[in-house]
Amino acid sequence: MSGLKKIRTRISSVKNTEQITQAMKMVAAAKLRKAQERILNLRPYAENILSVMADVALSCNISHPLLMRKDKMQKVLLVVLTSDRGLCGGFNNNICRFAEDFYRSHDEYDLDFFFIGKKAKNYFQFRGVSPVDEMFQLDREISYPLAGKVAHQLMKNFSDGDYDGIYFVYNSFQSAISQKVVKEVFLPVDLSVAPLVRQEGFSKDLIFEVPPEELLEDLIEKHFTVQVYRCMCESVAAEYGARMSAMENATKNAQDIISNLTLTFNKMRQSSITTELIEVSSGAEAMKS
Repeated sequence: MSGLKKIRTRISSVKNTEQITQAMKMVAAAKLRKAQERILNLRPYAENILSVMADVALSCNISHPLLMRKDKMQKVLLVVLTSDRGLCGGFNNNICRFAEDFYRSHDEYDLDFFFIGKKAKNYFQFRGVSPVDEMFQLDREISYPLAGKVAHQLMKNFSDGDYDGIYFVYNSFQSAISQKVVKEVFLPVDLSVAPLVRQEGFSKDLIFEVPPEELLEDLIEKHFTVQVYRCMCESVAAEYGARMSAMENATKNAQDIISNLTLTFNKMRQSSITTELIEVSSGAEAMKS
């Protein structure tokens, strides 16, 4: 009977776990809908602002420090975006391993890290790597002004010559069940990847309300801020999708465990009942004889 009691206790414990994972899945799904809507609305704007900026720069033949790529990259800042919490499958490990592989395979770079998320900090801290800066609670505090502060600091570091390049490593949101680890070069800005709004460029006779140099300066600052904000939104949406999938799998596993334990419990109970009946019958026969 002690074995039956242990199995009954374990079934109750697994059922409680199932309820928790099911609730976490529903919470992640609710948050995912808002995050998905935000990133889908933001992507077209982020792409088009780069196209407009490329049109202005190429048509007016304007150069800018944030557009200048050095012949040899030496000092590089790697911004790694993870979550603050776990229970989201391989979401964090995939990013951290990708960043670590990049770090190990690029000895020619003097590489610094900027961690956004506790999981990145914990992963690299265990390996003896310290960041130059860090930021937490992105999923709670994410906003355009927050992205503006980060973008302004990164642009200042690049303009002051602290870094020759600034890379972002994050999970790009593909769907509710799919995320892709992406590395993007944010600075210097690469205009060659931007589709031009007008293939022939702006007319040389076009009169700008403000000087093209000032317009380009404003567009670059806005573009970089939007890209940083987009990466944050991508990472948060991907985190919710990964957590929803992980909790769904955990719920299914809990249900399978409950089914197996219930079957084992029924078999043991039936065996116990059969044994007791045999003992009663044997005792009755012994008394008759």
